Amino acid sequence: MDKPGSLACVGLGMMLGAHISPRSRSHIEQADVVFAAVSDPLVELWLQQMNPAVRSLQPLYAEGKSRHDTYREMVETMLAEVRAGKTVCGAFYGHPGVFAQAPHKAIEQARAEGHAAHMEPGISAEDCLYADLGIDPGLVGCQHFEASQLMFYRRRLDPSAFLVLWQVGIAGDRSFRRFATEPAYRQLLVELLAEDYPLDHPCTVYEAATLPINAPRRDVIALRDLPDTPLRLQSTLVLPPAVPLQRNGGMIERIAALEARLATV
Repeated sequence: MDKPGSLACVGLGMMLGAHISPRSRSHIEQADVVFAAVSDPLVELWLQQMNPAVRSLQPLYAEGKSRHDTYREMVETMLAEVRAGKTVCGAFYGHPGVFAQAPHKAIEQARAEGHAAHMEPGISAEDCLYADLGIDPGLVGCQHFEASQLMFYRRRLDPSAFLVLWQVGIAGDRSFRRFATEPAYRQLLVELLAEDYPLDHPCTVYEAATLPINAPRRDVIALRDLPDTPLRLQSTLVLPPAVPLQRNGGMIERIAALEARLATV
């Protein structure tokens, strides 16, 4: 009987060598082939120390090529080895399920074809953000949006909570072929945010550190200065609350009445 193939998509965390879990490391070490979706050659060399059968998925990206095409090719590349009966591991920066379409699609397709497939979590940029910026999302709440999606769709923002905008460096890109957009696109984003935030509202441009010798980026700017601020694909914009929480007196009274009724039962 032929050996069934399997797929594990694992997270490497954000910082080289510091964030990987024992389970993710085990999947990498025991795989017949490891597909690496990492942009840093140092990370690939590190992976090769755990398993020499490492193949890079990065060449599937290309300037002017739709990222949707790249993600489909990533899925097919991994599944070809799974179908051949291999124990396959996909190794992804951060968390393999966060801003990573290919792992979700690959696992879904592998399971649909009857193969064992699962995901191992990793430390994501969001986890690092909470630690580096000292944010407790449970304090006043935290809302997360991909920057372009916020621009393309009507969403309700709550300026009494933290607002985290991901991939702000490609805000407004409709082509899925670009790795940066011009300042004019970010100006449109500023105008959208100005409906809920003052233009002088302090914002933090954040980038997680990927090497132990590096520090995270934590540049504080005024909202109006976003268009002219240098950004990269991994840049994240964090807006602190602009207004205090508003007490919901009516709901509190209803809860008090409920507690009073329950106390008499």
